[in-house]
Amino acid sequence: MAAVVSRVRGRGRRTISEINMVPFIDVMLVLLIIFMVTAPLITPSVIDVPSVGAAAKQPGQFIQLVVGKDETIELKAPQGKSVPVTLRDVANAVRQAQGGQADGNTDMPVVISADRGVKYETVVNVMDTLHKAGVKRIGLSVKLTPHG
Repeated sequence: MAAVVSRVRGRGRRTISEINMVPFIDVMLVLLIIFMVTAPLITPSVIDVPSVGAAAKQPGQFIQLVVGKDETIELKAPQGKSVPVTLRDVANAVRQAQGGQADGNTDMPVVISADRGVKYETVVNVMDTLHKAGVKRIGLSVKLTPHG
């Protein structure tokens, strides 16, 4: 076998201190073409938001909690009596109103109605208090306004 001898010409190799931009430009042009072709094909996504009246069946009887402008809470039972309550006592008052029903319905829904000027935090605190007390069916009352 013959031995292969390699020689380095000259005094050594010079390093190239410039970056070759041609491959970078090629990749960018290919990406640009891909985006230009696919952009018209992408349709904007549509979010299906439930409407206000989407409930299958509205409850016949419910307990209503009305949160006033001054953040006072008033409990309106199905029998028609209205009792002012505090946030601390709202869970007990709802439980008493649920247990005081003639049909013994302890899963009676609770609907929270709030004034427009009430802080959202107050409504959430009422919902959280009811949820922690084990009330299973909590809803929000919505006032529909005609679209002008």
